[in-house]
Amino acid sequence: MSTVNGGSLNFPAYQFRVKQENGNRYIFDVIRKKFIALTPEEWVRQHLLSYLITDLNLPVGLIGVEVSFSFNGVNHRADVVVYNRKGEPILLAECKAPNVEITNEVVDQICRYNYALNAEYLLVTNGLKHLILWLSEGKGWITLDGFPELRNKI
Repeated sequence: MSTVNGGSLNFPAYQFRVKQENGNRYIFDVIRKKFIALTPEEWVRQHLLSYLITDLNLPVGLIGVEVSFSFNGVNHRADVVVYNRKGEPILLAECKAPNVEITNEVVDQICRYNYALNAEYLLVTNGLKHLILWLSEGKGWITLDGFPELRNKI
C-alpha cells in the first residue's frame, strides 16, 4: 500500500521524485519526462504508471500519458494508453482521485473513449479500487479480478 496525505492506495509503495516550488508540490512523470503538479489524480496516475513499468514490466516507450484523440468531432485526452509494438492501443486507463467513486458515469466515459481507441482492456482506478474490463470475442466486456498479463500482448 502506498500513502499520501494519510490515505492509502491499493498499489505497492514506490519511490517518486517530488519537489516543492512556490508552495506547490510536483511529481516527476517518467513518461512525459517532466515535473507535473501533484494533484490527487496525478498521484494515482503515477502509481499506475509505476505499476505498469515496474510490476508488469511494460516498456516505457509503449505507454502514453494524456493521449489526445478526437471522438465525434470533440477533442479528448486519455489518461494512460498502453500500445503494442504495432502502435495499436491494448489498454486504456482512466485515473480518478481517491475520493472519486467509480460510478457508471466513469465507466461510460472510458467506454466512449474506447470507441475511438479500440483497446482490448479498459481500466478505471481511483487508486483504491480498480475496475478492469476485457473485451472477449463473442462474450462482450468481462470484468477481471486482477490486472491482465499485458507483456504477451505487446
